Amino acid sequence: MSDSFTLDGRAIPCAPGQSILQAASAAGVFIPHLCFHPEFRPQGSCKLCTVRASGRLGSACTLPATPGLSVESDTAELNARRRVLLQLLFVEGNHFCPACEKSGDCLLQATAYALKILTPEFVQFYPHRAVDASHPDILLDMNRCILCGLCVEASHRADGKDVFALAGRGLHSHIVVNSASGRLGDSTLTATDRAAHICPVGAILPKRQGFHTPIGERKYDHKTVAEQEIAGESE
Repeated sequence: MSDSFTLDGRAIPCAPGQSILQAASAAGVFIPHLCFHPEFRPQGSCKLCTVRASGRLGSACTLPATPGLSVESDTAELNARRRVLLQLLFVEGNHFCPACEKSGDCLLQATAYALKILTPEFVQFYPHRAVDASHPDILLDMNRCILCGLCVEASHRADGKDVFALAGRGLHSHIVVNSASGRLGDSTLTATDRAAHICPVGAILPKRQGFHTPIGERKYDHKTVAEQEIAGESE
């Protein structure tokens, strides 16, 4: 018999080395997250997957799934925290979903719908952020970046190039490009790199492919992010 822990009153099987998020996903239970990706090491940076484990708050993507652990996730308190985090991501960037090529394929948008966010609650910052179109095949739009760090991980671990890095602190945190000019076109990024396709929002996009998949036929148009995660289709 496998070991298990309790998640919102349900027994979740777990194996050595699994995190709470991994075990929950394998058992068909959705815990909202943005920065986690099964191909790469968990970072715990977005804090959206924060759960209460035996009375203490922690990121489900980094907390080990320990047999006998009592975990709460789908509670009014934790979901309210998640909604605030998502609202802040929307207002701290420039996310105009109806005009974005990533609409319908965007994890930020889909997670907001899953948590029943339909209107903004905070005043928009409207920051001035760069759009880098210098690369022949890839567009980098800092306005949509949510600092998940997945492009950094993918470039380092999958591509072995370290094209991207995170710099700055707080509101001044941003992605930087490893080239003498700081421009994407002068980097070693290619259109086939994993880092060029890992972005969960519309910050890194292939050029000349706008609306290749029509609205209404996109990833989250027919299944919610929770339904896809339960079916193992979310990544």
